[in-house]
Amino acid sequence: MSSLEIDLSTIAPGTGATAAWQGTPLFIRNRTASEVALAREADGAALPDPQPDSERVQRPQWLVVVGICTHLGCIPLGQKAGEPRGAWGGYFCPCHGSEYDTSGRVRKGPAPRNLEVPQYTFLTDSRLKIG
Repeated sequence: MSSLEIDLSTIAPGTGATAAWQGTPLFIRNRTASEVALAREADGAALPDPQPDSERVQRPQWLVVVGICTHLGCIPLGQKAGEPRGAWGGYFCPCHGSEYDTSGRVRKGPAPRNLEVPQYTFLTDSRLKIG
């Protein structure tokens, strides 16, 4: 299985980067304190695929997910400035309307599961290894 290293120092707070890994898009987001707070507030909510934010991230500010909607495999919007992010501030799938929160958890729409979290490791404070 191949791996990919990502330089996190280029990703400003409140922004994200997209990388290709094994033919799939990865969304890496440097979450702001308010995005982290929104994710944690939803931990007790009735979610279609319940999972606490703390189980989805290794470090609160960094969200790392596979950028493929779990409904029919479309690529959600929300990585670039100005793109729709849905009512929960995460990602919005334009194909069928699924919405994900700031932890990549499905909140609305036909998607049955949260965005997948790939296996990853922090090599340093500014380097991430996927796979």
